[in-house]
Amino acid sequence: MSLNISLLTRLATPQLSAVKEKVLTSLLAIALGAVLLYGAGFSEMSQLHNAAHDGRHSAGFPCH
Repeated sequence: MSLNISLLTRLATPQLSAVKEKVLTSLLAIALGAVLLYGAGFSEMSQLHNAAHDGRHSAGFPCH
């Protein structure tokens, strides 16, 4: 029984496009979270600002 090395190599290494897709998706999720968190935190509406403020404290982020 001989092993097909190219097949094993292809199965063992992830596709570059799949890795790029995961990295891009992660970066977009982080960017969206930052925009939502800081957008609500610096909002002029007091309810939205207070909700973000409480969320930061519950997540352990200091803000003062």
